[in-house]
Amino acid sequence: MMLHPELLRAARTARRPLLLATALLAATACTHLLQAVLLALVLGAVASGDLTGLPPLLAAVLAAVAARALLTRWQRRVAVGAGSAVRVGLRDELLVRLGRTGPARHTDVRSGAVRATLVDGVEGVDAYVSRYLPQFLVTCVLPLPPLVAVTVLEPWAGAVLAPALLLALFAPRWWDRLLARRGERHWGAYEALAADYLEALQGMPALRALGAVGQVRARLAERSDTLHRATVAKLRVSLVDTGITDLAVQGGTVAAVLVACWSAAAGHPAATSTYLVLLLTAECFRPVRDLSREWHSGYLGVSAADGIAALRTAPGGVPDTGHLTAGPGQGPEIRFDDVRFTYPGTGRPALRGVSFTAPAGRTTAIVGPSGAGKSTLVGLLLRHHEPGGGRVLLDGAEVGAHTLGSLRRQIAVVSQHTYLFHDTVAENLRLARPDATDGELRAAARAAGVHDEILALSDGYATVIGERGSTLSGGQRQRLALARALLADAPVLVLDEATSAVDEHREAGIVRELVRAARGRTCLVVAHRLASVRHADRIVVLDGDGRVEAVGDHTALLAADGMYARLVEAGEAA
Repeated sequence: MMLHPELLRAARTARRPLLLATALLAATACTHLLQAVLLALVLGAVASGDLTGLPPLLAAVLAAVAARALLTRWQRRVAVGAGSAVRVGLRDELLVRLGRTGPARHTDVRSGAVRATLVDGVEGVDAYVSRYLPQFLVTCVLPLPPLVAVTVLEPWAGAVLAPALLLALFAPRWWDRLLARRGERHWGAYEALAADYLEALQGMPALRALGAVGQVRARLAERSDTLHRATVAKLRVSLVDTGITDLAVQGGTVAAVLVACWSAAAGHPAATSTYLVLLLTAECFRPVRDLSREWHSGYLGVSAADGIAALRTAPGGVPDTGHLTAGPGQGPEIRFDDVRFTYPGTGRPALRGVSFTAPAGRTTAIVGPSGAGKSTLVGLLLRHHEPGGGRVLLDGAEVGAHTLGSLRRQIAVVSQHTYLFHDTVAENLRLARPDATDGELRAAARAAGVHDEILALSDGYATVIGERGSTLSGGQRQRLALARALLADAPVLVLDEATSAVDEHREAGIVRELVRAARGRTCLVVAHRLASVRHADRIVVLDGDGRVEAVGDHTALLAADGMYARLVEAGEAA
């Protein structure tokens, strides 16, 4: 009877179908009671030798059985639909939350654990909501009518039946806290094993290269043993729960039957009354037995509930409190005004009063040594974080004044870490614009310098490129991501080390094509290799302490003989 607040909150999204499923389940249980009464009348008629009313009674029994079959089918259909709605709604909510928290999530949250919660944990919630909750509500009510009827017919039978029913319902609750603790340990062990397996699969090439497959296999075996021990520990408590319930059910039934038989032998009630007591005693415990069965079906949801709650309320991300919803248009001006930022848990500021302007419709490059804060500026523009001080403005309005959806639709980003999905080249490109024509796909691919290589694939744009683009080279993956960003046709294009996997000769050609294709857009280019930014309209140089050292074009910055000149000299020497 454990009712977890997180699971009850999830159930509210399908309140009406769940109430209907509960009502149908109650109606189904009522057919059992009706059948018990009718069978008692049949047996009483047989015992008395009066068979004249037997055919209508048997017909009524068959009608009750048929009605129960129809109600059961209807109830399962409604319950499955309600559970599916809860499951889909909960997964959507969790995915939206993950999308909002983004890179600001704590780094100790592992992908495999999140996958286990999103898939297996939510499946357990489905069983809990669609099967256990309706049965729980029915069990709270339906044992009472047969108990009252038995007590009226045979008070002594009711006197032994009531304590047994209370024992079956409430004695297992003594173990709820222990069962909850064991469930948390079991789910934690399951998440850890799922995370390790996913990590091992993703890192298998590196493990083979290092000869560490055996070492990882041993760690996985240890994780499996931990999960096994946690499962057995949970089952011990769960079996005690089941044993107490079964003992109370069987003991109460036997005691009530013995009392009814003793009373019948003494000649007190009529035969029909004795049969009613016997059959209604069984019906009194039927909801309890059904609840015990459904509990085991939905227990996975209870075990995963805390993980689901933690994922749904995970800290990180920024509040979506903006009101501006800018549409497509020409590239806006981007301005950083005395921006300061320090990552949580670090004492050293990443940015210290950064101020510069990226003119509308022009290309601005951001350069500097590693750790200067270049990618941090991009993260603040996209509102992955809030600045600790200062303002980031897009077309004169602070980025926080834009809704997150509108802000991120205006900015297309290509980073050095690209992600491609197990799908065709065309569908990976159309993630940016599902309605893009084949001609637009090809134009974007040409601008990114990857069109000819796509045509050289086995099926051209219809080639399935594997998970994470595994069938492509690093440079091809990066240029596909560039094409996808160009196809988005956003007014702001951000290239964060977007050509790091491309050789310098090809990089120069790609940059020229990008400058032509991005005409009219505001471009921010973050790069280590300065050959790719020398033609930018404006270059912002960050020093190693997160400050702006200089702003100008390539010629002026070289003449100033500052950090930019030293970076160019170091690149040429390399």
